[in-house]
Amino acid sequence: MTTSKRSSSKEVTDSRGTQLEELVQRSKTRLTNSVVKGNQPKKQAEFSITDEYAKLKQLVKQRGLLERQLGYYVFKGLSTLAMLAVSLAFLVLVDVLWLQLINAVFLGFVFAQLGYVGHDAGHRQIFHSVRNNEIISLAICFLLAFERTWWLDKHNRHHSNPNHTALDPDADLPVIAFTKEQALKKRGFYRFIVTHQVFFFYPMLCLEGLGLRLAGIQYALANKLKYPLAEPMLMLGHGVAYFGLLFLFLSFWHVLLFFLVHQLVFGLIVGLAFAPNHKGMLMLGEDGSDDLDFLRRQVLTSRNVRGNVLTDFWYGGLNYQIEHHLFPNMPRNKLRETQKVVKEFCMGHSIPYHETGLIQSQKEILQALYLESAPLRSNTT
Repeated sequence: MTTSKRSSSKEVTDSRGTQLEELVQRSKTRLTNSVVKGNQPKKQAEFSITDEYAKLKQLVKQRGLLERQLGYYVFKGLSTLAMLAVSLAFLVLVDVLWLQLINAVFLGFVFAQLGYVGHDAGHRQIFHSVRNNEIISLAICFLLAFERTWWLDKHNRHHSNPNHTALDPDADLPVIAFTKEQALKKRGFYRFIVTHQVFFFYPMLCLEGLGLRLAGIQYALANKLKYPLAEPMLMLGHGVAYFGLLFLFLSFWHVLLFFLVHQLVFGLIVGLAFAPNHKGMLMLGEDGSDDLDFLRRQVLTSRNVRGNVLTDFWYGGLNYQIEHHLFPNMPRNKLRETQKVVKEFCMGHSIPYHETGLIQSQKEILQALYLESAPLRSNTT
């Protein structure tokens, strides 16, 4: 019975991998005539913006989908701050532990929504003015204690080279392997974690918020910040305000429980929102796929999760990851409409476009993690 289940699981995983390889190969075949010409190899960090992408962008601009949506963001900002105010009021007025733990869960959700606003500001989706977007980013730096300069540097490198094992910081992590080559390089404790990464994946997502803050602090200590005084002070101010409020209204052990629940839920929500975007999709850098043009580089490495009002709200619009990567400064509320244009364009140009459901996206991630860590398990048997 166990052997049959394993065989079935392997068939599903191999089928998924074969399908993806076929999709990529079809795209590469088209590249021969449209993008990669001559015998000169491209440098890893370079990509071309082809006439195809220019045509697609023109279609999007003609529909006004790149215009700023200030009214939407005013509503989004005020409604998110209102949720934050409700959580803080609950903290002040309610003196029942189990209700406060529910509040901690709710606050984790609110923090994720604030993070999405900061993400949009970082991409300059909200205002035309660079300065105004940076003001929002600094406000989020205070509200979430996220290091602004570090995040922008990391995220911009990710957008330029999605899923590139050498150039995308999100594709080269110590505790996860996205390719078999990465898995085989792991040593010691990391090797153990990666060997069983399917089982550790969701627990590790719970630590995402704390991990991002720690990485930001390490960056700030070793690198020059754009706002060298304001950014550390805002992060420190967050810590003082956060723990000051908790200790003012809760006992020590209740503070500890509230903090743990809040941070773990926040990390899980953010992790679940970002993981489906690229995990389990085409990886670049180790298979000779560096010759993809900008359009295919963004589409082939990204996954969309089918959207509706609830999923769009939960994911902060990041479920339209293909459209977001093609047009990073597009306002969030225009991504769903843009999807129709992009999907039709990709179909017309034989470019594989991957969209799936919420549950299926998680299955694909776990299948990919299991497949890429397989060499480590075979080495231990």
